Amino acid sequence: MKRLFILAAAVIMAIGLLGGCNSKNDAKDSGKMKTVTILYPGDESDRMSEFMSNEFAQKMKEDLGIKVEMVYTPWDQYWEQKDIMLAAQEPIDLYWDGLPDLATIVNKKQATVLNDLIDKYGQNMLKVLPKEQLEGSTINGKIYGIPSAYAPSSGMYQMVCVRQDILEACGMTEIKTAEDLKAFAEKAKELFPEMKGPADPIFKPLTRYFGDEQLTWCANEDSVVYGEKTNKVYDYYETDAFKKVAQYNRQMYNEGLYTDDLTTKYNERDSRMQTGLYLWVEGSLGKENEIIDSVKANAPDARLKTYILKPEEPRYIIATGGEVLCIPETAPNPEGAMKFVNWLYSSQDNYLMALYGVKDKDYQIVDGRIKKLVNDEFFYEWMFRNKNYQLFAPSIDQSYIDTYEKWDNEAITSNMLGFRFNNEKVKVLEAAIKEVAGKQMAPILYGFVDYDTEYPKALDALKKAGIDEYVAEVQKQMDEFQAAKNK
Repeated sequence: MKRLFILAAAVIMAIGLLGGCNSKNDAKDSGKMKTVTILYPGDESDRMSEFMSNEFAQKMKEDLGIKVEMVYTPWDQYWEQKDIMLAAQEPIDLYWDGLPDLATIVNKKQATVLNDLIDKYGQNMLKVLPKEQLEGSTINGKIYGIPSAYAPSSGMYQMVCVRQDILEACGMTEIKTAEDLKAFAEKAKELFPEMKGPADPIFKPLTRYFGDEQLTWCANEDSVVYGEKTNKVYDYYETDAFKKVAQYNRQMYNEGLYTDDLTTKYNERDSRMQTGLYLWVEGSLGKENEIIDSVKANAPDARLKTYILKPEEPRYIIATGGEVLCIPETAPNPEGAMKFVNWLYSSQDNYLMALYGVKDKDYQIVDGRIKKLVNDEFFYEWMFRNKNYQLFAPSIDQSYIDTYEKWDNEAITSNMLGFRFNNEKVKVLEAAIKEVAGKQMAPILYGFVDYDTEYPKALDALKKAGIDEYVAEVQKQMDEFQAAKNK
């Protein structure tokens, strides 16, 4: 009996010691900093790696008590890898994507509702990111993303960024029409045989030029558009603008002005432009300033300039932000992700540190301009741009800054501003339409196959995929959205 008592006492003591050990371990674990993991497109620069491990890590520890880790994915693989990683529920807390795909993102359960997170942890962000800005990432009153740029946006996706130095060397001064672009490509091919032509078939700027009205993409990626004048929804592939763009691009291809890379590696268009060997790429207001350093690294004398085709036509504000930051439903640390975004927008000092590094080491502010001391990338400026904090480089002409600041003053607010299509009822149709669009319509659009011979077959396949029913559902939701907005 005594022996049994001693054994029992020993067991109780061991359990007590084990419990005490576990309590210490639990206390130690609770003292660890939580990690915020960001999925990020592109490649990590040397200075960014050093910065994230040292100065930025210390700042995150001091200000938020978190650790930020980056998961980099090359641009040409980013969207595919994003889908794979989120489907596998890998520990991603924050990622960037294109805003036009919001409904798809939501229905794939790749984005959690942010209303409560913003209320609790995002109040500083809202001081420089108006609530109206969040309308572009809202469905039925639920916020699923944070528009990752607050800047002039009219004419988005309708501009072209060109090599201005080569344009002038070809005896030209500006670009206003599709015919100007073709003439530029022809002259450059003759005078600069080392150049490889355009980096991008720029079908959206060309659609502005050839369309009878502005067509705004509103559902199923590039398949469905909204007519700003008619207030109607259309299958893009059945518009006259699509036909004219396809025929224009076919002519460019037949004359050797386009290379095969433009369609086989479409998502690498920005990377191509930055090699210094290409003539133009789809632009946006300020695109030339975003990529000029990368272009100059390969072509030191390069100058870039962005133009909008058919400049005399109205510009519409169609989105409150071109891209969006999302927190996945499966994020291990959604609170930390929101705290990080809120921190970035809490002050200009935080904003500049994230985008440019350490003051007087990586950048300086001289006469109200920001002077970079290193060429390495930090967090992408275009991804987090905010007009309340934005500074320009000394090389940027004041005339450009004046244009930039007034750009939206004469723009028209689109009736579809804030519309987000919910594809829940037509997901099967959407998948079938995407299949046809990618395999049959895209080669026609880019000019790599003949419109007259291939279009009838592609259109038949599109009809069988259910495009008419799909467009009808988009129109129904558009009508409901506008009726609710106009109450």
